[in-house]
Amino acid sequence: MGRGEPVKNPQATSVRGKSKWDVVIGLEVHAQLTTRTKMFCGCPTTFGAAPNTQTCPVCQGMPGTLPVINRRAIEYGVRTALAFDCRVNLACRFARKHYYYPDMPKNFQITQYEEPLAGEGRLEVDLPDGTSRTIGIQRLHLEEDVGKLVHEGTLETAQASLVDFNRAGVPLMETVSKPEIRSPEEAAAYLRAFRAVVVYLGVCDGNMEEGSLRCDANVSLKPAGAVELGTKVEIKNMNSFRNVQRALEYEVRRQADALDGGERIVQETRLWDAQHGDTRSMRSKEYAHDYRYFPEPDLVPLQMDAAWVESTRAALPELPRARRQRFVSQYGLPAYDAGILTQSTALADYYEAAVRAHPANPKALANWITSELLREVDAADDTAIARSGISPARLAGLVRLIDDGTISGKIAKAVFDEMAATGKPPRMIIAERGLVQVTDSAAIGAASATSVDPGRNPYGMAFSCCGFASR
Repeated sequence: MGRGEPVKNPQATSVRGKSKWDVVIGLEVHAQLTTRTKMFCGCPTTFGAAPNTQTCPVCQGMPGTLPVINRRAIEYGVRTALAFDCRVNLACRFARKHYYYPDMPKNFQITQYEEPLAGEGRLEVDLPDGTSRTIGIQRLHLEEDVGKLVHEGTLETAQASLVDFNRAGVPLMETVSKPEIRSPEEAAAYLRAFRAVVVYLGVCDGNMEEGSLRCDANVSLKPAGAVELGTKVEIKNMNSFRNVQRALEYEVRRQADALDGGERIVQETRLWDAQHGDTRSMRSKEYAHDYRYFPEPDLVPLQMDAAWVESTRAALPELPRARRQRFVSQYGLPAYDAGILTQSTALADYYEAAVRAHPANPKALANWITSELLREVDAADDTAIARSGISPARLAGLVRLIDDGTISGKIAKAVFDEMAATGKPPRMIIAERGLVQVTDSAAIGAASATSVDPGRNPYGMAFSCCGFASR
């Protein structure tokens, strides 16, 4: 099928159980770890530095250099493996994976193959229809990232490409799911759940636009009910949850159309083109033996202490799915609100701090955070939430003033805006602007009966049409 050609049978796999094809998807998620230095050398990992300013002979692959394993990267990998309920392999080792590409300075990548860090885990995934599924995790291993190619123009028209080796050697954690995902929607839900976990753990910032979190997908179709899997096709170049789902939807339809027409699916790697909304062939898919794996001779095998692994397990934080469920049961929140509030550790911590300051109305606090606070700050930016001029205690104080009738909800919105702009506490703003709501019926009646100056009451305050005093 060429670019832009319509799919002849778009309903072929749209609903599982109504198609003659079953969809089988496996995801390979690559997460850059938030270590300060690279996987095997002391170069910094800061994003956005000038090209080729964060390199050394080790990450450039110069002859005679020796790698040294980053201990913090091992810690982050073990922490993530335990969060996914994986079996951690106390004895593991690194291997060399050989292939040539312009952004590979050594022409091989140090990774893990036969003896990965961990395997046999699982991830609970909440689906859009309200149900949930457990997706198996086949393996989790560590490796070094490659450099970045910068093309002069588009990939098709570029006359030259530049190489930035700053990213080469950055610690990369690859997590491979089992081929148990059954639809593009499930794949997007899996990736969201995965991102939430690694962000909560603090091992990855989850920024897909900057390439901190990248996803490759393997997709195949097989006759409905068949045991044997079909020929898999790998999809690359998907940089958002939406693009993962769109790419897989297109590829499922493409394969269904080909199979319905009697064509044979070829094992290959295809690139997703978000602009045109299709996938196109990049290269034939390699097999494991094509990479000529062998144990990395410059690194000794890893031997981890079982007691250290267990202490790491004990130190795991409450994970996002568990926290989301607790917010529903403990605070009576709708699942949607709980999902928003648990997008990041910082936001969830902010909410719980506000509830501790005003436990009488957790739902109102959730409403103010999801509707007003998130209009001011990015939920994914922990530092922005921390820098906000509206602390959890002050937001709680504002909601308390609404609950006790001191101010109305309409006044509170104006107070909130000034709190965000000035950092002042709500009571100070209310006092300075005379925004106390008048609820005394006798005072209101006396004011309305005053004929000398209908706009003034006996206490020298001008009443607005909303029934609250403003100077």
